[in-house]
Amino acid sequence: MPRGRPPAYTRDQVVTAAVTVADTDGLEAVTMRRVATEVGAGAMSLYTYVPDREHLIDLMVDRVAGEPVPPRVTGDWRADVLALLVMQRDLMRAHPWLPGVLGGRRLTGRNLLGFLEHGLRALEPAGLPGITKMTLLGLFTGFVASYVTGELTSDPALAAVDIGAAVTSGDFPFLRKALIEGGGGPLEFPAIADWMIAGLVEQARHQQKAG
Repeated sequence: MPRGRPPAYTRDQVVTAAVTVADTDGLEAVTMRRVATEVGAGAMSLYTYVPDREHLIDLMVDRVAGEPVPPRVTGDWRADVLALLVMQRDLMRAHPWLPGVLGGRRLTGRNLLGFLEHGLRALEPAGLPGITKMTLLGLFTGFVASYVTGELTSDPALAAVDIGAAVTSGDFPFLRKALIEGGGGPLEFPAIADWMIAGLVEQARHQQKAG
């Protein structure tokens, strides 16, 4: 039997084009037609490589998850998990569409599984059950995604005006007191992430001992 014509493009090229579109114009710009145009293919021919847009997004997430080199695991679970979250934050800032697509998605690509494997290895010295470690890693990723979303969408100048107006109204005395007390300026991401890591892990340990 004669062989069919070989594919003109590869799935890798299609995913690369989709990531470029999302980075440049946002995830809403990633349509099958737009990606087909970017690779120079017909819109219908794109379905040869991916069955639908949702599957394409799954592949995009897994693709960018493989970009950074995971930090070295030192055996200090707190420092190792923090380094992992800092890496996640950098990745999400590089791909602003990423935080918004993580929730409820099929995160089963090899790069994502590699990230999970790295996180479990980092948490191993904490002495927690496997399901607890996996739950914690999910919570940590959700925190990073929420934090980055706030960074990318908030306008500090407008927020300051709104809070200032609320404080001067006299309706929020504890908010006014907190702002007057201050405390050396806003905390940076590593400090906040470290608090969360330590608090959640220690609480999980406490419940494990109690249970």
